[in-house]
Amino acid sequence: MAQKFERNQEATVYIGNLDDRVTDELVWELMVQVGPVVNVHLPKDRITQSSQGYGFCEFQSAEDCDYAVKVMNMVKLYGKPMRINKSSTDRRTQDVGAKLFIGNLDVQVDEKLLYDTFGVFGQMVQPPKIARDALSNSSKGFAFVGYATFEAADAAIEALNGQYLANKPVTVNYSFKKDARGERHGSAAERLLAAQAQKNMPVEQIQPQQQQQQQQQDDGLLSATSTTMVTK
Repeated sequence: MAQKFERNQEATVYIGNLDDRVTDELVWELMVQVGPVVNVHLPKDRITQSSQGYGFCEFQSAEDCDYAVKVMNMVKLYGKPMRINKSSTDRRTQDVGAKLFIGNLDVQVDEKLLYDTFGVFGQMVQPPKIARDALSNSSKGFAFVGYATFEAADAAIEALNGQYLANKPVTVNYSFKKDARGERHGSAAERLLAAQAQKNMPVEQIQPQQQQQQQQQDDGLLSATSTTMVTK
């Protein structure tokens, strides 16, 4: 297999949340349906040789890589939704603290539905993660999602808080910080730091990101209510 320094990052996807039973061969067989695959690598523990739950798949072209992100993200393998992002963008996307708490979830809501619903508002740095029981894997009724910008998170809150997903109205708000009692994300201080980070980002990274986020937000505000509301 190709070494890491030889990998074409623009044509490589990162695959996360993999079940222990997933093999390189299985990922290859799945991804080759999207386009020609050059290499698949699932890192293993040096001692136990067990999967570490993530991997990489390199395609022949960046176009196939982009298509894989669109069609394969949140597809389930052994009951677990894969989290797929373009490898080359993961390092450039900064976690600014735009993290949301989604409460009162219906048991029928899964990660794929949350991704389709919340993904229209902007780029995610933390795909939807539903809190689940360790034994039964059943939903505990709440989830988290993180955006690359506070603008995207604000738009999601405005459009989706109180709307129906499946048969229950969901609550959407900024999540509480782990290291601060009673303080939520989305504070003025976090927003200021995010604005400063945006100023320091190279122009060639800012413009595509802003265009993508604006288009996603426009699409979300126009269609989110009609696509997510389900009457009893």
